[in-house]
Amino acid sequence: MAPAPRCAYCRERSAVPEYRPFCSKRCKMADLGRWLSGDYRIPGAPRADAPGESDDEADLTEPDHKPIR
Repeated sequence: MAPAPRCAYCRERSAVPEYRPFCSKRCKMADLGRWLSGDYRIPGAPRADAPGESDDEADLTEPDHKPIR
């Protein structure tokens, strides 16, 4: 029989069905925090954004379209 899968975050405990592939809510949330802070990145070539504009500089507070009246 194959060994039980390990937690994807701490790799110390076995994953439990409720939080799979993690062992607990703590590990699940810690992993989400790494994604949200940008610690995890998908390798590849840089995106071709508009000149002078990056993800950090983009103004996300205003929509790109005008409301329909």
